[in-house]
Order: sequence, then C-alpha cells, then structure tokens
Amino acid sequence: MTDIVSHWIDGAPAAGEGDRSGDIYNPAVGEKIGEVPFATAAEVNKAVAAAAAAFPAWAASPPIRRARVIFKFKELIDANKEEMGKIITREHGKVLSDAVGSVTRGLEVLEFACGIPHLLKGEFTASVGTGVDSFSMRQPLGVVAGITPFNFPAMVPMWMFPLALACGNTFVLKPSEKDPSAAIMMAELLKEAGCPPGVFNVVHGDKVAVDAILAHPDVAAVSFVGSTPIAEYIYTTGCANGKRVQALGGAKNHAVVMPDADLDMTTDALIGAAYGSAGERCMAVSVAVAVGDKAGDALIEGLKPKIEQIKVGPGTDADAEMGPLVTKQHLEKVRGYVDLGLEEGAELVMDGRDFSLQGYENGYFMGPCLFDRVTPEMRIYKEEIFGPVLAVVRAADYDAAVKLVNDHEFGNGVAIFTRDGDAARDFTERVEIGMVGVNVPIPVPVAYHSFGGWKRSLFGGHNMHGLEGVHFYTKLKTVTSRWPTGIRAGVDLMFPLMS
Repeated sequence: MTDIVSHWIDGAPAAGEGDRSGDIYNPAVGEKIGEVPFATAAEVNKAVAAAAAAFPAWAASPPIRRARVIFKFKELIDANKEEMGKIITREHGKVLSDAVGSVTRGLEVLEFACGIPHLLKGEFTASVGTGVDSFSMRQPLGVVAGITPFNFPAMVPMWMFPLALACGNTFVLKPSEKDPSAAIMMAELLKEAGCPPGVFNVVHGDKVAVDAILAHPDVAAVSFVGSTPIAEYIYTTGCANGKRVQALGGAKNHAVVMPDADLDMTTDALIGAAYGSAGERCMAVSVAVAVGDKAGDALIEGLKPKIEQIKVGPGTDADAEMGPLVTKQHLEKVRGYVDLGLEEGAELVMDGRDFSLQGYENGYFMGPCLFDRVTPEMRIYKEEIFGPVLAVVRAADYDAAVKLVNDHEFGNGVAIFTRDGDAARDFTERVEIGMVGVNVPIPVPVAYHSFGGWKRSLFGGHNMHGLEGVHFYTKLKTVTSRWPTGIRAGVDLMFPLMS
C-alpha cells in the first residue's frame, strides 16, 4: 500500500483534481512508497486565490503577532525534528543525522525571523525642511511563491517562507515532487502554531505547476533553488511577467589546498564536504585544487584511506555515513559522469560505480569516487555532477589556482586551506565567488547573514535569508510629511527643495 500526498490549500489538505501524478520512492530499497498529485493550473489558481484572500488581514496584523506564530512554529519544528528527519530520510535517502541536521539549519532561519519587529523598523529624520519630516517603512509584497529542490526538502523552504510570512506576505510553496511529505508536515505544524488559513499553501507538481505560478498575475515574487538552466528559466520568465525573482542555481565549488595546509584537517574536511549527503548539496566541494604536484600527491595519499573507510548504507542505519542517491535516473547520470571522466583521460583513483549492499541490491547506492589529474577542459570539471565524485586538479602555483576558480562559470562557494594568513586574506579579496571559507569547507552563512553565489550561481539581485531576505520580501516606502502650521509660503513652481 502506498501513501497519497495531498496539496495544502486554504489551511487544509486538498486532494489532487488532475489526472497526472508522480511516484515517490524509498531510494535505499528502490521501491515505490507513495504518490503525489501534480497540480493543474486551476489548482495553482486556487492556492494563489486563497493566499490573496488571506493577505490583507495577515499584512495588517502587528509584526509581533506574526512573530509569535513563527516562534510557536519554531518550537513545534524543534519538538518534531527527529520525525521530520525520518520522513526526509525515507524519501530522499540521506542518513538520518544529516536529515535532522538540515532541519536544525532551517530552525536557525526561524529564530532569525522571530526578530521581525526589529528587522522591519524604518528610518526617521525630523525637520528635513521647515516643518517637514521624512521617514521610511518596509511593507509586504503580497502573494509570494517558493519553488524548492529535492536535496533539502525542509531546510530550503525554511530559508524562504518564514521570513516571507514574518514580513506580512502570504505564501505558495511548490516543493520537489521527489520528496514532498516534509512540506505537508510543515503546513500542518504551521496551522497548529496559529497560522490563519490561506497564509501558507502547498501545491505539488512539475513544469505545469511552475509555469502557472510564473504566469499568475497575483504572484508578486518567486524564490527558487535548483540547477542553473532552470534557475535562468525561472528568472527570465518571472521577470518577463513582472515579478521580483531570486533564483539560486548550480555550483562547482572548489577547495584550494596550499602546500602549507594542515593535511589531516584538510582531508577530513574534504571528505565531509565532497561525500556528505552523497554529494547532493549545492555547497558540496566537488573540486580540490592542489597547489603544486607535491601537494597533489600528498592530498591523494591522504584522501584514499579515509575514503575507503566511509560507510555507505541506508539512511536508517545509525552507523551509515553516506546514503543512496535520490533516484535511479540520477544514479545512472552520476555513473555516466564517472564513465565520461575516464574517457576524457582523468585518473580514477577510487571507483564507487559498482558498489552493492547486501539486502539493498535494488537501492540507488554508489560508493565515493575520486579523480586525479583532472583538467579544466574536461566536462567532469566544467559541469555540476551532484553526486559523490571529487576531482583533484593540480595548479602550478597560487595565482594559477585563483585564476582557475575565477574562470569557472559558477560562483557559489569556495574554500582555501592554508596556515598563511596573508594568502588567506589575499584569496578572500581576489576570488570572484559569493561565499568563501578559510579552512572551512562549506561556508554556508548563519541565518542572520545571507546565502547566495555569484555569476551563474545566482540570478536576481537578492540573496536568501538574513537582511537580504527581508529586503527581498518587502518593498520600501518613503514618506515626506508636513502638517499645517498657519504659515503660508505661496505658490512655488521651482524644483522642490527642503532648504
């Protein structure tokens, strides 16, 4: 028997009305465990209509009242994060500790959103002119939407809707159809926290639902996380329809390993960054740039025994460190990239393509792979693989390593491993990447800073969460006021000045 996941519209579950649906699989065993309805354009319209109807009252409620709903929701998420982690593991495949950790990361944005009364404070200047005052305020946009990826079915939505709701907007979420259940659990907990009907809605589906969101005249803004081709499509289509859009795309995150780096610390960091969550992270390190052949040889020698010790298994196994990939199709795609790397002439040091686990032969498992002597011309260097594949590139010197990073089309995250403070400082200044780590492999900013890359890793003018998130989900209004005082200056047709 399989579960049927419903939409969530106007504060209640809503069965799918269309004739299209998707299958949900447990990646560890390769078996179908559920179905999810794919929303029609009419169902998307219903969700948007519910959000539009709820907007005036929600926007007019005091920020502190909205913050209390978010705070209660935060408490409920915290109390249920283990259960939510199990749901994520069942549908996505990542190990339970990683799933729960991602929920905890989402909680940090909730904590930040609870400070919305302070974050929405405007500016005031008295007497900008004789008897004239000026002040600014931030007001919500209206109905906003989020389109989120499979790799973080709870965390990435929580980068979006808590701030959007706290700012006074109402929200329509279109989660990944591969692992949709976490979104419905969040909707249920939001209702329990006191969120009014229509303020938060969930519609499942594919491009039909996405296009309906992008075309809907009542959707004021769209947030997206996913691959670069889709991010560019979301951005161009949304902007063409007059929407504010933030669209986070793909990545090819580098880690520059200097000759003076602490090798043991560096290899530990690279193992976690490259193979955690089976490499299905937009911030995963997929390229290690060894500065000099000596550093490259030492890096390979240090990585191999640690990779061999990685325990691959089902996410429910407490000892497992890396679970399966999300779907059979994605598994085949990642294996194809490893085949391609060999054809391109890279040296395959560790080959995980034929990994098999007794009792889980039908699961979508793959062991960690390691390439050496990868060059910038190879597709395995240029393209995002999104799997447990780490490529080592050798740079002649530090300047060549920086150029390598800066020449790549993606600009999401980067790290440098060194004991040299001068090199680290120079690197953070010169590197053309949005998020930089110094001896930190995955430099994801905390919730009160903002997340986002450069170049083709981000489309739109705003990053996610932090003050950038507040600014994305609000519009600035500036008021200049004067109250009658009995003083009359007469008619003046000159350009208005405050002097």
